[in-house]
Amino acid sequence: MDPTEAQLAALSTDRPGEPVVMLNLVALREDALDGSGSGWDAYVRYSQAFVPLLRKVGGTILWAGDVTGVAIGGPNDDWDYAVLVRYPSRQAFVDTMTSPEYAEASVDRHQGLRKHLILPVAETFSKFATS
Repeated sequence: MDPTEAQLAALSTDRPGEPVVMLNLVALREDALDGSGSGWDAYVRYSQAFVPLLRKVGGTILWAGDVTGVAIGGPNDDWDYAVLVRYPSRQAFVDTMTSPEYAEASVDRHQGLRKHLILPVAETFSKFATS
């Protein structure tokens, strides 16, 4: 559920200097592994610790919402929550993921999530583009 060294290395060199949006798909545990509430409770604690780290590198959350079903996909596509997180660069994402502060915050993420998929997405169109 954490990025591998190979994934981080590839991200560090891919499209340097370009902003990236990370599409996060989240599946929650019913109960946090450590018994500290629900999976959602643990994910909220993680998010509260993560947002200051995101802001520190110039990133922002663009959108978040509950997944309400599967329109196209299979039985293993059982996600609970989706989040679009924009970073000023892929290196900013890597720097965040490899920081000691993130390692500390991520404990609650591990406690609360059953699975987590993060896909880097390069912008090809936006109605909000500035150029």
